[in-house]
Amino acid sequence: MKNYIPTTTTQNIFRIILASFMLIAGYSHLTFFRVDFQAQVPDWVPVSKDLVVILSGIVEITLGLALMFWKAQRVTIGWFLGIFFILVFPGNIAQYMEQRDAFGSLDTDQARLMRLFFQPVLIAWAIWSTGAWKAYNERK
Repeated sequence: MKNYIPTTTTQNIFRIILASFMLIAGYSHLTFFRVDFQAQVPDWVPVSKDLVVILSGIVEITLGLALMFWKAQRVTIGWFLGIFFILVFPGNIAQYMEQRDAFGSLDTDQARLMRLFFQPVLIAWAIWSTGAWKAYNERK
């Protein structure tokens, strides 16, 4: 599979927006929302919640920078980002199931439930905006 597929202007705009979100989210993991992100770490995770938040913040910053600047590996980065969004989804589910408030806006069951429906959008966004889906289809 190719690691680079030409993308449209619209895909590039959405890729840069997503990369920016990832950089902000990663930074917030390490700073001002650190405690809020700990609410998403399920109790069954066998390491410190703070360590999980720090490591996921570093991964988000790394993926955000790669998504923004590493053109030659854009397809691979798209798949990695999609997988990352899948891997953090159990934390979002745990936050909903355990009714843990966070970020000032995730303070009701309805708000936490609505957030769950955004995760597939993020997965699709990562795969589409990097050309990863097109590269997969061209492989067939």
